[in-house]
Amino acid sequence: MKRINSTDAVENWTSQQKEQKFYMVLISLHGLIRGENMELGRDSDTGGQVKYVVELARALGSMPGVYRVDLLTRQVAAPDVDWSYGEPTEMLNPLNTENSKEELGESSGAYIVRIPFGPRDKYAPKELLWPHIPEFVDGALTHIIQMSKALGEQIGGGQPVWPVAIHGHYADAGDSAALLSGALNVPMVFTGHSLGRDKLEQLLKQGRQSREEINTTYKIMRRIEAEELTLDASEIVITSTRQEIESQWRLYDGFDPILERKLRARIKRGVSCHGRFMPRMVVIPPGMEFHHIIPLDGDGDGEGERHDDSSISPDPPIWSEIMRFFTNPRKPMILALARADPKKNITTLVKAFGECRPLRELANLTLIMGNRDDIDEMPSTNASVLLSILKLIDRYDLYGHVAYPKHHKQSDVPDIYRLAAKTKGVFINPAFIEPFGLTLIEAAAHGLPIVATQNGGPVDIHRVLDNGLLVDPHDQRSIADALLKLVSDKQLWARCRQNGLKNIHLFSWPEHCKTYLTRITSCKPRQPQWQRNDADFDNSEPDSPNDSLRDIQDISLNLKLSLDGDKTEGSAALDNALEAEDCAAGGKTKEQNAVLTLSKGVCQKAGATEKADNSSGAGKFLAFRKRKYVCVIAVDCDTTSEFTEIIEKVTEAAGKDRDAGPIGFILSTALGISEIHSLLISGGLSPSQFDAFICNSGGELYYPSSSSEDSPSGLPFVVDIDYRSHIEYRWGAEGLRKTLVRWVANFNEKKGRETVTEDVSASTNHCYAYKVKDPELIPPVKELRKLMRIQALRCHVIYSLNGTRLNVIPVLASRSQALRYLYVRWGLNLSTAVVFVGESGDTDYEGLLGGLHKTVILKGVGIGARKLHANRNYPLEHVFPNDSPNMAQSEGCSENDIRASLVKLGILKR
Repeated sequence: MKRINSTDAVENWTSQQKEQKFYMVLISLHGLIRGENMELGRDSDTGGQVKYVVELARALGSMPGVYRVDLLTRQVAAPDVDWSYGEPTEMLNPLNTENSKEELGESSGAYIVRIPFGPRDKYAPKELLWPHIPEFVDGALTHIIQMSKALGEQIGGGQPVWPVAIHGHYADAGDSAALLSGALNVPMVFTGHSLGRDKLEQLLKQGRQSREEINTTYKIMRRIEAEELTLDASEIVITSTRQEIESQWRLYDGFDPILERKLRARIKRGVSCHGRFMPRMVVIPPGMEFHHIIPLDGDGDGEGERHDDSSISPDPPIWSEIMRFFTNPRKPMILALARADPKKNITTLVKAFGECRPLRELANLTLIMGNRDDIDEMPSTNASVLLSILKLIDRYDLYGHVAYPKHHKQSDVPDIYRLAAKTKGVFINPAFIEPFGLTLIEAAAHGLPIVATQNGGPVDIHRVLDNGLLVDPHDQRSIADALLKLVSDKQLWARCRQNGLKNIHLFSWPEHCKTYLTRITSCKPRQPQWQRNDADFDNSEPDSPNDSLRDIQDISLNLKLSLDGDKTEGSAALDNALEAEDCAAGGKTKEQNAVLTLSKGVCQKAGATEKADNSSGAGKFLAFRKRKYVCVIAVDCDTTSEFTEIIEKVTEAAGKDRDAGPIGFILSTALGISEIHSLLISGGLSPSQFDAFICNSGGELYYPSSSSEDSPSGLPFVVDIDYRSHIEYRWGAEGLRKTLVRWVANFNEKKGRETVTEDVSASTNHCYAYKVKDPELIPPVKELRKLMRIQALRCHVIYSLNGTRLNVIPVLASRSQALRYLYVRWGLNLSTAVVFVGESGDTDYEGLLGGLHKTVILKGVGIGARKLHANRNYPLEHVFPNDSPNMAQSEGCSENDIRASLVKLGILKR
């Protein structure tokens, strides 16, 4: 018996990559993840994705050129789960030592790293983790920075070794990866596994729940927004199949296959895309571990296993557990392995089997539907499906023909496949839609022909393996006919078996990793700018989608984009938009000259002191590390006078307690730096009282300057030029601004008056600001975000100052991200930061609530901003961390109320 060989891909991995020593970070948040004895099927969150990410991490850790892989997940120390899920770190032992790296270091290899976030003593479903994502991001950021420094000492010559990529799996981890990518300025990769918009469509078609009920149950709109953000932030989106791109990702505002190909064509021709970006969609089928698989010799009837009596090993226990159900266990076994979930379509399979007499006479049916102790203790949806199956078994009197064991271990699954192959059986996946179908590959590796749904990934798998038949999952007769054909035609069965075994190596993990690493290392490398290493990858490519263009040579390059937010090709509002911008690009137009002087009153003048201050003021910035606490005043007040009053109260309340140690202050606001200066002067405050100023909703970062003599503007501030380059990723700049100018003109024309106007004094190179005269007339922020995404413009749109200002900043910039930057850059301890917010705020308000920092909500403040959140994609309650011990609400806004809140959080003593 010959093992399946999957080493060729490793041997083909080039010597150039072997010389590299990459650090890679994978993220998969929900479910229970461990390296051995995975509890797959325990619940809906612990399924195929868990197996995928563990095997991917292990396989990458064994690839030449990869020094360390961290798989970040949630630490769960709950009484109802095994203790192993509470262990901070678990090493993933390589399965094939022959392919291990020749040089092992102190921290090399693949690891599961569990980050504590969310309820400490509770295993929570993924739908309830959204409020705690910021806490994970802060914890993961701490780990990555510490590991990067440790690796720097080992293999980086003393310089931090930053991740070559951060790879998020599923929407929750994608959201986290986007924030980490922005905080560290490193490339992001994403794999969806399943997508929210597709699930929403499927649930609506079933008609069992309304859109509101679906959103309440699954938090589906929060998930979809996370997936849209991944499109904004990702360099590469990895899919299992082409169908996932064409049928599922195209449902999203931020992705259009046709527009993607047009942008790539422009890139190939060396023509500007004018600030428009699309992630690179790459099809890489999931891999599989073949180390434990020894296909049966012969034609699968067990002949190859019959040797002398001394070599015969006892049958695996799971075999007897299954065969006890059958009257005639020697008949071919039809095997289905899936959760009792409506979308898996097991009930249709049972009906097809029950109503086809020839099939019942020729074969047995085995249903492996996870593990259960008591049906009444199962989730209601799963219990309902299982009860339906049991009733069908009774209706068709299938006793003795159908097996449905209550328990199996993950280690039993290979033996179950072997049993089906030994009986010359067939594996079936009848799901309504299958994103990929990893079980089909597993079955093929064990010599089983397949019958699979024609919707989704199985189409691509069948194209490669050619080892079975595809069926319409809604057509019960089609399912029965396909199964009958395979179990009755021995020649067809043998041919499908051999085809599967011959081609299965194409789905090995080494093959997957070779393609994966080639793609990732072709991205333009990014890392924190102040420690940029000029030694880029030799095979790096531009920061844009630039895959092979063989299929798009004849496509017109005229982009047709709608200012009304319609995702259509035929909209005429922006016909020939890029061509018009091409024409203007040849020289500086009046419009461009206006942009060049957009912020001449502030940014360029402040920039005159940048060089001096950045070189001589390092000691000032290092003060962040010496602060016992840092108070971040991020309150979005209804009036500037109220804002000034709160600044005074917070600084007084926090600064009075001398025993609290050195306390710093940061101002975080939508205002520009000149507006902040005026506000401080009017309140009798000095800039030197603050450590930093997060301005323009996070679009700019300033520090107080020791001297303003060299500044033409006379303002005592210095801009952080490293921060500007840090948030530059996918900033559309002039192309984005021109689109905003057209949108404003279009919008004002429709309203018949000048409702929105450009605010030149508040704008900067990384924040385009607009005044809004009547907030009641403007569309909700979600509509503007949709408009920008449809046009492939990646930015963060924020309504601020009670809706009287619109700020447009880089996509991964925000006030919360600016705090993370201060941690990465200057060592600001996030766990010692206290963020002050109102009961509501600007449309970026939710980003300020969670995380490792403490939060004080000032009662009665910012209530006027609630109208900005009235028409959200998802309610604020879905992301509000109510049970966080890091959050306190003051009884009022007096100095005593603020002190009481700080005492409650342990910042001040009573």
